[in-house]
Amino acid sequence: MNTLSDVNTRRGESRPPDIGFAPNAIPETNSLRTGVSVRYAPDENKRWFVLRATYGRADKVYEIIKKDGQEAYIPLGYQLKEINGKKKRVKAPLLPNLVFVYATEDYVKFLIDNPACRTFVNFYFNHFSIDRYGKNPPLTIDYATMINFINLTSIDNKHIRLVEPRQCKYRNGELVRVIDGEFKGVIGRVARAAGEQRVVVELEGLCMVATAYIPTAFLRTYME
Repeated sequence: MNTLSDVNTRRGESRPPDIGFAPNAIPETNSLRTGVSVRYAPDENKRWFVLRATYGRADKVYEIIKKDGQEAYIPLGYQLKEINGKKKRVKAPLLPNLVFVYATEDYVKFLIDNPACRTFVNFYFNHFSIDRYGKNPPLTIDYATMINFINLTSIDNKHIRLVEPRQCKYRNGELVRVIDGEFKGVIGRVARAAGEQRVVVELEGLCMVATAYIPTAFLRTYME
C-alpha cells in the first residue's frame, strides 16, 4: 500500500525512522519512569489518537503504523485463561481492539481513509464531548497523560488491572507520585481497589488502570 511516508519520500522529504513502540515492550521504560525521554519527546504537530480496529486486527494496524515510521502502542496485561484444562495467566491486550498512535491528524486521517485499512480501522470517539457540528470528536490524549499511562502499563506485573469507578474508594482524590519500587514515577490517585491500596491512572473517556499494592511510604503528593 502507499504509505504516508512513501508520499513524503516522493516529495523529496526523508522517510521518518522506524520508532514505533513494540506491542509487548517499551525499550525506554527507564527513561519514561523518570519523566525524561529524548526519543519520545513531545512534538507540537502530533497528538495521541485512539483507534478502534475491528475483526481482531489491532496488530495489523499497529504494523502498518510502524512501517510508516510513526509511533504506536498496544498496552498488554495478564488475563486468566484456561489452557489444557488448567487456568493460567497469559498476556493479552489490556484494551482489546484499540491502538494508540502518536502522529499528526493528517497522517491518522490518511491511515483511516486508505483503501487497505478503511474496512477495519476508525477513530475511537469521545462520547463525552460534542463538536461544533453536534458530533462526538475523535478521542485524543495529552502527551503527559499518555506517557504516564505507558509508564504504568509497560511494567510486567500480573496485578495491574482495569478498574471501574465503582470499584475504587479514593483516599482523598489528590494526585500522588510513586517514589520507590516497581512503579516508581507513576502518577495517579490513591484508591482502595480489589482490597488493596493502589494508585489509579485514568485516561478520561476511556479507561482506568490500577497498579499493584503500593505502600504509603512510597507515595508523595504530586503538584501539577
